[in-house]
Amino acid sequence: MPGLTRLLVGTTKGAFILGSSDRVAWDVSGPHCDGWPINHLTGDPRTGTIWAGGGGDWHGAGVWRSGDAGQSWELVRLSSGQMDVWAANDPGFAAMIGWRGEPVPFGDTLHSVWVLHHAHGALHAGVKPGTLLTSRDGGRTWERNAALADFPGREGWNPGAAGLTLHSIVTDPEDPARMWLGISAAGVLATEDGGASWERRNRLSNADAAAHPHHDHPAAPANGETGQCVHNLVRAPKGDLLYQQNHHGVFRSSDGGRTWSDVTQGLPSTFGFPVAVHPRDARMVWVLPLNGDMQGRYPPDAAAAVWKSCDGGAAWAARRAGLPQRNCFFTVLRQAMTTDRREPAGVYFGTNTGSVFASRDEGDTWDEIARHLPTILGIEAMETAG
Repeated sequence: MPGLTRLLVGTTKGAFILGSSDRVAWDVSGPHCDGWPINHLTGDPRTGTIWAGGGGDWHGAGVWRSGDAGQSWELVRLSSGQMDVWAANDPGFAAMIGWRGEPVPFGDTLHSVWVLHHAHGALHAGVKPGTLLTSRDGGRTWERNAALADFPGREGWNPGAAGLTLHSIVTDPEDPARMWLGISAAGVLATEDGGASWERRNRLSNADAAAHPHHDHPAAPANGETGQCVHNLVRAPKGDLLYQQNHHGVFRSSDGGRTWSDVTQGLPSTFGFPVAVHPRDARMVWVLPLNGDMQGRYPPDAAAAVWKSCDGGAAWAARRAGLPQRNCFFTVLRQAMTTDRREPAGVYFGTNTGSVFASRDEGDTWDEIARHLPTILGIEAMETAG
């Protein structure tokens, strides 16, 4: 029986699930999660469980869980939001939304869940502001990582434009004690003792440090370090190879983030949000550059292209077939690009104009498989046997 590929799509108006057995014809279900803003979803293909994280000023932070591949959902609220203030002072409004004033584990200290990551039997959540939560019972209860919360100098971390967001979590598939985080704008942090301690990993290689003197832009490489506003972080399938799309370039690390080399040369701009790496080929990577921070944040020359490298970022080539080449002003956000594990690997991205584009040939050609969805915030692929 052919496998089923599901794309778990987070939007500003709930979660959507796209499903296909041939990656040509796609069914769309949603919106799920009561229309909450959903920043990111992840799933466990062995059980069909899907988790969706999101929230914001109104709802507070929360994680939705589906044990039946998206047919039904239950919510675990992590923090309170403006709706709780309203409901506490307006019995009629409280009755209308079914509010019962139940306590939430983190009060009003958390804003929204930005990323979910399932590995080694644990579910991790990156939460704004700059918080790591972990659940060991499938998302029902959560604990805050104390070492990150008490990290020395944390009070000096500067939020990015979207706030102090912990948006990237990657783990070593062989060693559960090793994890890397991307936080805007604190940079990359890593642990090798299961989160008991953390260290910053933002240093440029010696050659890069010499090549990048101080730059006026606060997110640019300076003082021998990468700009702290990392936009997205991914780990290659083998070794300690990491890639990051930064506010000011694309960088590669071959030593688990201890040093970073600039691999932006050959790209049309230094600015973009997502980066994706092949599930089996550590040297194949994709980015989607935008025209710049202050220039509108859309594809250069208003012509969309995914840029692909087959040699770890040493050289880049634009892939445009099937993508709009005129009057294209969409943005692709940091978590809105992913890959599946099929052969050949599929690559996917979603836009803030509500389209999902898919490639079945490792990024060389593209098809629009969904349109008119709400603003897409994140995409993750999950594959099951049928």
